[in-house]
Amino acid sequence: MSIEILVPALPESVSDAQLLTWHKKAGDFVQRDENLVDLETDKVVLEVPAIESGILAKILKEDGSTVTSGEILAIIEPTEKPAESNEQSQSPQQPETVETSETHEHTDIPLSPAVRRLIFENNLNPEDISGTGKNGRITKTDVLEYIQQHSAQQQPATPKPTQSLASPTTASETAPLAPGVRPEQRVPMTRLRAKVAERLLQAQQNAAMLTTFNEVNMQQVIDLRNQYKDRFLKKHDVKLGFMSFFVKASIEALKRYPVVNASIDNNDIIYHGYYDIGIAVSTPRGLIVPVIRDADQLDFAGIEKTIVEYGQKSRDGSLSYDDLSGGTFTITNGGIFGSMLSTPILNPPQCAILGMHAIKERPVVENGEIVIRPIMYLALSYDHRLIDGRDAVQFLVTIKECLESPAHLLLNI
Repeated sequence: MSIEILVPALPESVSDAQLLTWHKKAGDFVQRDENLVDLETDKVVLEVPAIESGILAKILKEDGSTVTSGEILAIIEPTEKPAESNEQSQSPQQPETVETSETHEHTDIPLSPAVRRLIFENNLNPEDISGTGKNGRITKTDVLEYIQQHSAQQQPATPKPTQSLASPTTASETAPLAPGVRPEQRVPMTRLRAKVAERLLQAQQNAAMLTTFNEVNMQQVIDLRNQYKDRFLKKHDVKLGFMSFFVKASIEALKRYPVVNASIDNNDIIYHGYYDIGIAVSTPRGLIVPVIRDADQLDFAGIEKTIVEYGQKSRDGSLSYDDLSGGTFTITNGGIFGSMLSTPILNPPQCAILGMHAIKERPVVENGEIVIRPIMYLALSYDHRLIDGRDAVQFLVTIKECLESPAHLLLNI
């Protein structure tokens, strides 16, 4: 009896998905639970596994197709594994798991959809790639670095057409051009990029967005971090970064000014009695905002571990819908790219977003004397329909006070 492979149920907020890559072709034998195809939604990449072992008799949706929940993707004819398929089913181009190199003690490490796709498109053997992720997991960065290091020794396989959905060809990947030639390349937006564009435009059109600025002297945070970072790392097995200080300071400010933690639903205001903090992350696929849930209940180590975990997931493409949904307030750090000052755009339906920027040594006046201090500019964009300027300014001042005297955060005063 033939078995239909269907598009899995998508969340209410996701109407359809785009078929990225088939990992098998018609006529191939597939194992039960083996990933057949990757689907890209507005937020994450989903795997569609085989629900039974057999022959992939027919593929009904090709790469690049737009599909909805319940649509038939393919037909499998159940059968036992043919003896001659043993070698093919273990081909390094379609691994579900991989044994790591000798530098890792864990085996059978699963590959995320993004990593598997990159390995498949470049005809690589995952056993040759050393994983730096958790438990030796191979990340997308590991694969890209491997490709860069071995580009002189081997040429990657001709990419499938779906590669253009991810990114255009860069100038370094093309041959020298004749004088006067001005190349152009047209590629469709990825689902994620299109969704980000839609939401940002929506935020500008549907909110009375305003931005207020302040500056913070980061000297005490830097001194505290330098004093305890080694002991912190030894005890908690995670580095003490700046983001945990900003998350803690933001939560303190949100508690004092709960309207900044609220959202608008038609003519109603929803005041959230919890603190789910979104951390904006830039990935090769576009901007994503994983959410630290109940951040007020986490200590510094808990916040840092959650951020590291989300960073790892964003690199290897394993973030889930739950990781990205919700959020009552967002923090974005353009400073890691060198940004000096910016006006961050709201992340609807949230009504405020905090922008961090680069730390630069600047002359400031303290006790009548000019001294050099590490200064960061802060920006708070907010929806003026809900948040008055007074609350926005004092909210940002509270963050400044908490960071310039971090004992407030540690002693909860």
